[in-house]
Amino acid sequence: MSNKLNHSMSIAKPDALQLTIKQKSAVVIGLLGLFILVLALANVNFPYKETFLAASMILIAAGTIIYSREAYLSKHEGIKNDGAWFKSTSARGLWGWIIGLVLTGFYIVLYFFPEYLGLGTDGANNTGLIGLFDPLSQLLSGRNASQWFVYGTLYTMAILVFGYKFLLKYRHNRYQRLRTFSVMFFQLAFAFLIPEFMYVMNNDLPYYDLKSIWPLNYYLFDEWSVKAFLSAGHIGLALLLFGIISIFIITPILTYKYGKRWYCSWVCGCGGLAETAGDPFRHLSSKKLSAWKMERWLIHTVLVFSVVMTTAVIYSYLGYDKNDFWLTRGVFIALVTGLLSILFTGVMLFKRHEFGKDAKYGAIGFFTVIMLLLVMHFTGTTDKLFFVKSSALRSAYGLYIGSIFSGVIGTGFYPIFGNRVWCRFGCPMAAILGFQQRLFSKFRITTNGGQCISCGNCSTYCEMGIDVRAYAQKGENIVRSSCVGCGICAAVCPRGVLKLENDSMKGRINPTEILLGNDVNLMELVNKKQ
Repeated sequence: MSNKLNHSMSIAKPDALQLTIKQKSAVVIGLLGLFILVLALANVNFPYKETFLAASMILIAAGTIIYSREAYLSKHEGIKNDGAWFKSTSARGLWGWIIGLVLTGFYIVLYFFPEYLGLGTDGANNTGLIGLFDPLSQLLSGRNASQWFVYGTLYTMAILVFGYKFLLKYRHNRYQRLRTFSVMFFQLAFAFLIPEFMYVMNNDLPYYDLKSIWPLNYYLFDEWSVKAFLSAGHIGLALLLFGIISIFIITPILTYKYGKRWYCSWVCGCGGLAETAGDPFRHLSSKKLSAWKMERWLIHTVLVFSVVMTTAVIYSYLGYDKNDFWLTRGVFIALVTGLLSILFTGVMLFKRHEFGKDAKYGAIGFFTVIMLLLVMHFTGTTDKLFFVKSSALRSAYGLYIGSIFSGVIGTGFYPIFGNRVWCRFGCPMAAILGFQQRLFSKFRITTNGGQCISCGNCSTYCEMGIDVRAYAQKGENIVRSSCVGCGICAAVCPRGVLKLENDSMKGRINPTEILLGNDVNLMELVNKKQ
């Protein structure tokens, strides 16, 4: 009999959490690949960059694949907890904090100090980490790498290799396999390869990720971007029109039919990284009511900020004289305020009951936007908006939304606050899609309260911080603005209580309905007996 003390509260013995020999070997292989990147970061000059870059990528991919196969193919199909709360990396332990600090530090250097990654300035050649990626960039687009090319390569690599790990873990669930293949495809093709090929075909075109829609694509309406598209001929004009059509036509139609999951869980690169590389941290998303309140205030504040800043960016390079161009500053402000007023009035007239108490907060947001736009219009000058230089205002928008929130915080905080920090608290696109999903989408997650055993798996693994069990216990449909339709709650349910559906609008929201037993009205039975 072993005298080894067991301090673990897990049902399985602690030894079950130890790595096997093959897994340890896979970790070593992966670390060797990372070590090459670290050496490049330390400005080591490799003689054959293409060879060392290929070796690094192959070693990282091989290590992840071997580890994943050993971890999941040796077990029966089905979702396992795998001691998530007993691992330092996934339970906010020391390694979790170290990973968070490393990721945060990398993003800060990437966004604000790219010279430390080896970016050449004033015509100088790249060195260090960025220089290591020059051969790959030359192969794809015929130009040297930038920090964004390095970031895009590593980002795509992470989604692909951890996507394979995700496929093995959830191989029993067809829905999870399909959406994982989807995010892997869209990241590789639309976010990585196609923009590089577009540059080869027409190097006057600005970088354009076709699946990145405003307000995520916050630079689409910058003056330099608009001018570049218009100067690139018909293809540039087509891309600019596609961006506008995506906002006002494509997005609402797809959200109506499928909910926000069509984008957040099937297409979006941020969601793709969260679902693959961030999967081990999904249970860290807070389910507290206070977190939900903060989420609603914060994400809609960011949306208001995005709308005002985008309007200000376009407004800053428009003129006052209609002889120069018909879209003057006055006409533009009138169009924006008119569109927002029509939208707000329509929602209040036809969908106010679905907002409930939140209607007043929607009104506050609407009037805040209108007042800010009017203040901007009547106090703005040719070079200043909100008493700030227009150029500084445009830079601030990209800095706070595109850099700090979505990058530094959104990904760096995975091991601390869960894998959907950006999607939950800061993404303005998620706010818009959530607004549409709540008001007119056919998507919902239906529940069978009579089968729920209150195990809590659904709530634990909801990355958006939704207390799914509370809905399931009442047999209430889940139609939350924040729900991205990842389907993990349904995948981990041992009783098949939850089901993702696209049905009619009737009966979609039932906040007062409580199902007793298997849809049995006990009071009706009692009255019949009397």
